[in-house]
Amino acid sequence: MEVQVTSENFASLKSGAQPLVVDFWATWCGPCRMIAPVIAELAQAYDGRITVGKCDVEENEELAEEFAIRNIPTILFFKNGEIVDKLVGAVSKAKLEEKFQSLL
Repeated sequence: MEVQVTSENFASLKSGAQPLVVDFWATWCGPCRMIAPVIAELAQAYDGRITVGKCDVEENEELAEEFAIRNIPTILFFKNGEIVDKLVGAVSKAKLEEKFQSLL
């Protein structure tokens, strides 16, 4: 299940026991809408092992600025509170699943 990532809950999600995947997106972004079902599917498949969150860049500008998000979708992969990987743009389910597997 996906969680909403906000400036208020980001620090606690990042420092949680599970790896964290954050999809930075916006409602008007076509590629973001294209990969949304894949992200949701992976969130369900990895539930209990990886925390998957969505962060609307327009509602959380400070987070987008902190991570220098210039293009969306941008997906950041965190392990032990640190960024370990990044994907920019709409990518295949296979590529996303490969990145999810590398977090475990």
